[in-house]
Amino acid sequence: MSGLYLSPGLFPEEFLRPTVDFILGCQRDSGEIPWFDGGYTDPWDHVESAMGLSIGGELDAARKAYQWLAEMQLEDGSWWASYRGQEIDNAGRRESNFVAYIATGVWHHYLISADNDFLQAMWPMVDKSIGFVLSLQSEHGEIDWAVDGAGKPKGDALVTGCSSIYKSLECAHNIAVTLGEGRTHWLIARDRLGKALRQKPERFDRTWETKSRYSMDWFYPVLTGVYTGADARARLVSRWDEFVEDKLGCRCEKQQPWVTIAETCELVMALLAAGDHARAVEVYSWLQQWRASDGSYWTGYQLVEDLLWPDERPTWTAAAILLAADALTKHTPAAGLFCSVRLLDQPADDVSERRSLVD
Repeated sequence: MSGLYLSPGLFPEEFLRPTVDFILGCQRDSGEIPWFDGGYTDPWDHVESAMGLSIGGELDAARKAYQWLAEMQLEDGSWWASYRGQEIDNAGRRESNFVAYIATGVWHHYLISADNDFLQAMWPMVDKSIGFVLSLQSEHGEIDWAVDGAGKPKGDALVTGCSSIYKSLECAHNIAVTLGEGRTHWLIARDRLGKALRQKPERFDRTWETKSRYSMDWFYPVLTGVYTGADARARLVSRWDEFVEDKLGCRCEKQQPWVTIAETCELVMALLAAGDHARAVEVYSWLQQWRASDGSYWTGYQLVEDLLWPDERPTWTAAAILLAADALTKHTPAAGLFCSVRLLDQPADDVSERRSLVD
C-alpha cells in the first residue's frame, strides 16, 4: 500500500492495529521490548516501543515496559547500553540521552492514560535518571554523551543526543510539577543546554569527525523544540535537498544512499513542529511501501542496490510509525508532544487540559 494521507481526526486504527500487535508480540513476559524477537534491548528504543503501545491502547503492556525499566535501573540512575533479558548485553557504556528518554516516555504515557498512580510510581526512576544525566552537564551547558564501563565520562557531546535530552528535560519538569515536586534546577539546566545547542557549536563533536552528515543532527533540534517558529522552518529548508529522497524518505546519512523509516517518521513530526503540515502529510504518505505483511516496517531501503536493508523490522520503527500517525491525526492527548513545547506551571487535571499541553 502507498499513499496513506492522514489528517486530524482520521487515525487509521484498523490499518495500524497489526503494527501495534507486532510490538506487543515482541514484548517479553518481563515487560522488556527488544529490537525484534531474539534481539537485544536498549533503553531508548524500548521507551519508543512502549510509546507505540500507549498510542495503540495497550496501556497495561506499556506500564509493564516502564516497570521493567524501573527494575533494571542502576543505583546511580542509569542503564547499560543494552540488555538481553536480565543479562547486560553491552557493559561498555551508559548513554545520557538513553537515560533521559525515560522521562519522555513516562510523560507520554501519563498524557494518554491520566494514570496518577503510574506517574507517582515512576517518579523515583525519573528523578534518579535526570540526576544522572545532569551530573554530566558541563559549565558550558552541553551534556556528555556517555560514561564508560567504569563510570568515566567520555568527554564529548552530540547534537542529536543533547537535543533529545532537551525534550526529556521538558517532560521531566512537567512530571515534577504534576506531582508537586520541586525541581526548578532542571529548567535551569534545560535553558543552559538549549543555549549551548543554539549558540555554542564548538562544544559538540570536539574529539571526532563532525556528525553533521547525519540527518538527525539536522532535524532533531526542531523535533525537540531547540528551534521553533521561523528558525525551525529555516533549519529544515536549509538542508532538505541533502537528506530527503522524493517519494522514498529521509536519508540517515548524507553520503549514503539509504533512507530509513524511523528517521523519516521523526522528520514528519519535525515538519509539524515547524508548522509545515502539508509537507508532513506528504512525507508520511511515502512510508507504506516499506510495510511488511504483518504490519511491521523495514528499517530502511538502499537506493543504489534497490533492496531493503538491513534484513530486520525493528519494534521501534513500528513505534515511530505510530507516533507520526498520532501526531498527524491528533488521535491521543499525547499527539503533539514532539510538535510543540509546553512547560507546566501547574498540574493538568483532565483530558482537555492534558491535550492542550501538546496541541
